[in-house]
Amino acid sequence: MWALRRAAAPIRSRGYRVRAPQAFSAKSEFFGDNLQNDLGNHANAHFQAVQTISGMGFSHIPTFREKNYVGQRTLSSQTGTKSSDEEDADDGFSELEDTADVVEKNGSEEKPEELISGSEFSDGEPEADMLETTKSGLSDAEVDLPVDKDSQKKVSSLFSIIASTPRYGVSKAIEQWVAEGNSLGRSEIFITILNLRKRKMFQKALQLVEWVEANKQLEQTERDYASHLDLIAKVHGIYRAEKYLENIPKSFRGEVIYRTLLANCSATTNLTKAEEVFNKMKDLGFPLTAFSCNQLLILYKRLDKKKIADVLLMMEKENVKPTQLTYKLLIDTKGRANDIDGMEQVVETMKAEGMEPDLQTQSIIAKYYSFGGFREKAEKVLQEMEGDNLKENRGACIHLLNLYATLGSVNDVERVWRVCAVSPRQNECLAGVGAWGKLGKIDKAEAVFEKMQKSFRPSARHYTTLLRVYASNNLLSKGKELVKKMSDSGIQIGPYTWDALVKLYVEAGEVEKADSILQKASEKNINVKPLYSSYMLVLCQYAKRGDIHKAEKIFHSLRQAGYVGRMQQYQTLLQTYVNAKTPAYGFIERMKADNIHPNKIVTNMLAQIDAFKKDSVLDLLD
Repeated sequence: MWALRRAAAPIRSRGYRVRAPQAFSAKSEFFGDNLQNDLGNHANAHFQAVQTISGMGFSHIPTFREKNYVGQRTLSSQTGTKSSDEEDADDGFSELEDTADVVEKNGSEEKPEELISGSEFSDGEPEADMLETTKSGLSDAEVDLPVDKDSQKKVSSLFSIIASTPRYGVSKAIEQWVAEGNSLGRSEIFITILNLRKRKMFQKALQLVEWVEANKQLEQTERDYASHLDLIAKVHGIYRAEKYLENIPKSFRGEVIYRTLLANCSATTNLTKAEEVFNKMKDLGFPLTAFSCNQLLILYKRLDKKKIADVLLMMEKENVKPTQLTYKLLIDTKGRANDIDGMEQVVETMKAEGMEPDLQTQSIIAKYYSFGGFREKAEKVLQEMEGDNLKENRGACIHLLNLYATLGSVNDVERVWRVCAVSPRQNECLAGVGAWGKLGKIDKAEAVFEKMQKSFRPSARHYTTLLRVYASNNLLSKGKELVKKMSDSGIQIGPYTWDALVKLYVEAGEVEKADSILQKASEKNINVKPLYSSYMLVLCQYAKRGDIHKAEKIFHSLRQAGYVGRMQQYQTLLQTYVNAKTPAYGFIERMKADNIHPNKIVTNMLAQIDAFKKDSVLDLLD
């Protein structure tokens, strides 16, 4: 653990630049000069675990109760308004209105795209943020339950019935299935829930669990309650899950219950609630485990990197061994901070602890080597990923396609795709579309898309991947045509499709249209919100223009969507005032209200704004 904290110590910034995060992929001048530099400098400052434990200095006081936090116990295991410029915003995009509410018309809660992890829509790039989820969306409460093959065959019919039944008829369908003489035991219930979770049918899975509990089909265990709580959190949110927890008998409110709630707080980026749950677990005397620490690391990596070293120190003091996920998160954080030496030290520490990087970790490493300009190192990692026989190592192909495309290696992408093209899998097709698009080979990307459409049932995910290619290559007319096809096919769309559409119009310079799409999406889908990156794409453009009115409107929309307390959005909004050469009165107070403290970049911006105030006074005197 000491070696891990040492590897996480800050180093001098390097001379190369890392690629901007996806949320800022719009070509923003101020982002290149300010926000990106801050990403590296700020993130390096987060690892203040330097020479000794007592040498850990932090200017930020964690919001969790630090004095009681380190050295005590906690948790275990794993769970899984229009402006005048917007009057013509409807032109050419009526399709959104037709497709945005398809989910409601179908009367089904299965929203495949909306519930897919972000990594599946990032052109094949590995994203450590999503590693905390368990296989098939299954909660930890259900992972280890035994299942026999005979019961699995029986339950397949129940699953088929529930999956094809509208939401309002699920309870009657279950009752009829039982009335036909079928046995509804623990194993059958588990298998059905497993299959529903695999297909992201969380609401139907919840209805089954509620029916079982209401009809007292089983003697409830802590894991049964935890599974129920997990589904409530996924369908109705953390608040409802907490209310349910209060009704669980005290004798069953154990570690599994709270770690399930903690995982959902992490998954929904609810930092305040996650820290509250973490402290509650500590107060209840649960043992500190790598799982609970990883949930905090996931959140701090996204929202407050200064606290990462606090968690590492706590793990060291409590003798909690890092897991594969711990190392992946740290490797990803160091890579994003442009700290390649630090990333390599974490990898060395990981190997010294007897853990070899898996494909996803290798992919993360290769990605940051590539972004940092270390082509030879990146290629070496890619060769290790390929192994001696790529045909026998097909799992690496989806990573290799994207990474070779990032390196600009057309021949290697062609070589890897030939291995896949004989009998392509869906994920390989998606990676192929993204890879050819990244290389600017639009005709080849479209050919893979057509092949995929013929081989697999068309989905929003297919269209969204190609739509991102069109957006990245500034092909607005092709993007519009694809959206029309999508609408005509009755394909359900969600946040990732909206994000691709926003990027399409932003790249084409039609920022108001992108803004309009965001507003329509949020108004028509009250239960599903656009991605944070979608808002930030538009906010960056308004900031670059110095359009305070529109930037403030997007900032307000971010808050309404629940994206609160992030430095990026405040920093970008402040840049709007700087570019407009206008004072931002009360800005620090606004930040403090969200428990955010100005960093170095914000402080410099505020100093510029103070100069504007002085100029305005001098103008009055003149």
